[in-house]
Amino acid sequence: MNSLIRIFAVLRKEFLQLSRDRLTFGMIVGIPLLQLLMFGYAINTDVRNLTAAYADEANTHLSRQFISDIAASQVINLSQRVDTVQDLNRLMDAGVIAIGISVPEDFDRRVIARDRSAVQLLVDGTDPIILGVAQQLTALPIAFDSQTAAAPLRLIGVRNYYNPERRSAVNIVPGLVGVILTMTMVMFTAVAIVREKERGNMELLINTPIKTPELMLGKIIPYILIGLIQLVIILTMGRYFFEVPIRGSYAHVLAASLVFIAANLALGLLLSTVTKTQFQAMQMTFFFFLPSILLSGFMFPFDGMPVIAQNIAEVLPLTHFNRLIRGIILRGADITSMWNEMLAMIAFLAVTLTLAIARFSKRLD
Repeated sequence: MNSLIRIFAVLRKEFLQLSRDRLTFGMIVGIPLLQLLMFGYAINTDVRNLTAAYADEANTHLSRQFISDIAASQVINLSQRVDTVQDLNRLMDAGVIAIGISVPEDFDRRVIARDRSAVQLLVDGTDPIILGVAQQLTALPIAFDSQTAAAPLRLIGVRNYYNPERRSAVNIVPGLVGVILTMTMVMFTAVAIVREKERGNMELLINTPIKTPELMLGKIIPYILIGLIQLVIILTMGRYFFEVPIRGSYAHVLAASLVFIAANLALGLLLSTVTKTQFQAMQMTFFFFLPSILLSGFMFPFDGMPVIAQNIAEVLPLTHFNRLIRGIILRGADITSMWNEMLAMIAFLAVTLTLAIARFSKRLD
């Protein structure tokens, strides 16, 4: 009986402590709700409305009917029309579209002759899911007029860009750069500041003439170097173990990575201002990391998510970094063609760093 009383006393103490720890209580409720909502609504393996463009060089009644029919499938969203296949290639290199539809000048003759593919789909094959969606388009029933009612089996051909061997590692390895940097940079920085408070080292810093921005920069710079080391390790292993090519400029990879690392470190500093223990800092890191990995396009195509989920994802730096790093590494894109992604990360960095500096205090409570 005495043992039960003591156990009950400890149990009561733990419940009281949990009830006073609002952050932990919020995580208990928030994490399952967040996962349920994301997996139930935002994550969709039946991808629809992939961003696409088309070049109708035939511009006949039959070609226009074909474009209308394929757009009605709702599998793709024809965002724009261009003049030539070269224009489609430029849009795909810049990451503006996932699928391009090329209708040649002799489209009508090919449909009637049925001797070769009448249309070519240009597909960003770095994502196997998108490539699978493109394969579905080739099986769509196309209703032509009575003269060409029986559409040929080889009506649509698929050209796989950037990943002709259809290897998943080509898509996953560049995305892992952002995922690993997000997890480590945010957690390392948040925990580092909170650890100073827990160990009492903050008292020493209070008695120094150092200013808040100087203190934060001093905390951030070592982790920037750590982030760059991680970047080199991932890309080197991806190159030699998984044969993932780096088609773009190394300088562009470095520039995008530096901005992304700084953005995550600034977020870690901000989280450190709202947490009191290292455990809470790790909890908050996980709370941010979960939607980042699921909504950023790392695991599922961005275009397949609902509009609300896409709007949330646009706030996350990992969304923009995934587009940048995959574009530079896999498509050989120039960073200037994706300047809007860089601006989004810089804006996130500026906002989070400003909030962190405003909330940070060198005084002990």
